[in-house]
Amino acid sequence: MPLTLGAVFLALFGAANPVIEYWLSLIDLHALLDLIQLPRLAFWLVVLAGVWAFLRPRLPRFLRRIARRVSPVTVSGVTTTTKPARAIEDIIFGKAAILRALVVFNILFAMQTALDATYLWGGIALPDGLTYAAYAHRGAYPLIVTALLAAGFVLAALRPGSATSGEPFIRRLVYVWVAQNIVLVISSILRLELYVGIYALTYWRVAAFVWMGLVAAGLALIIARIALGKSNEWLLSANLLTLSATLYACSFINFAALIANYNVEHSFEMTGHGSELDFWYLRSLGPSARPALDRFLEQQAGTNAASVSPYRELARLLGQDEARYRAAQENWRAWSFRDWRLLRALDRSIPFVVPQGSEPFVPGR
Repeated sequence: MPLTLGAVFLALFGAANPVIEYWLSLIDLHALLDLIQLPRLAFWLVVLAGVWAFLRPRLPRFLRRIARRVSPVTVSGVTTTTKPARAIEDIIFGKAAILRALVVFNILFAMQTALDATYLWGGIALPDGLTYAAYAHRGAYPLIVTALLAAGFVLAALRPGSATSGEPFIRRLVYVWVAQNIVLVISSILRLELYVGIYALTYWRVAAFVWMGLVAAGLALIIARIALGKSNEWLLSANLLTLSATLYACSFINFAALIANYNVEHSFEMTGHGSELDFWYLRSLGPSARPALDRFLEQQAGTNAASVSPYRELARLLGQDEARYRAAQENWRAWSFRDWRLLRALDRSIPFVVPQGSEPFVPGR
């Protein structure tokens, strides 16, 4: 079980981290298979079969217990056999298996954290052909899958009332591992932030930020459940309460205006670096993006008149959108505080003149 799950985590890290993927690509399986010589393998198997009869190895204590449980037991002349399912459960989620798994997982996660600290935050040069944007974007979502798998393993391995949940050393290893998972989620958030800084903000990327924050909160609640000795029902209720509070808070945030303001303020046209503004996407966000687009057009008009001409079609379409929006707001059932504030902002929008030209340029008209 430690080797199997360790291989799964290593594969996810390879998908998330180009450096680990490069290391894995250096392993030539065909060359390793060429080193296997079937005659020598057959010879040593025959030797093992002959020598094994003279060996009396002492099995580990937990294997002896398993053997006694599986072996037939005679009670009042009736031979009974302990169910093998319990033995399999002890092998997979016994103390020894959980201990080995936590040691392997902590080593793997520490390696991933060290690589992030070295390349992503330490400013060390990446391998040739690899950009920081690719490094940041590739790792965000696979690392979240890794954290979710880790949470599932912790819940399965440290069930309330199990033998492993009462072992102090195993609990400490779990605390360290879950803490590393939280660092992993924070690293995913910072990776996504770097990617957004280069390729702008969208609804899906905002949702990814919220989702990653919920995953980090869920991992912290797992630590609280183990430390306080609570049940899985308590953990489920705490996560549902966290989710409800998050959804309630998000209902007060104008995400369309947030995305539009961020993309305008961090666009290449406004700052000289980053990506060019995708104003057609901002237009698709609806009326809430209008004030940010007006600021963008005004800034372009203030720079030079020639820079405004590519956006005249956008300004004309924005005028049509505003007309439809104002017509919809004439129905009193459509009133909302957010729309009232937006209408006041649109009413305060005043014409301005493009430099080096006589034709006035009014955003949205």
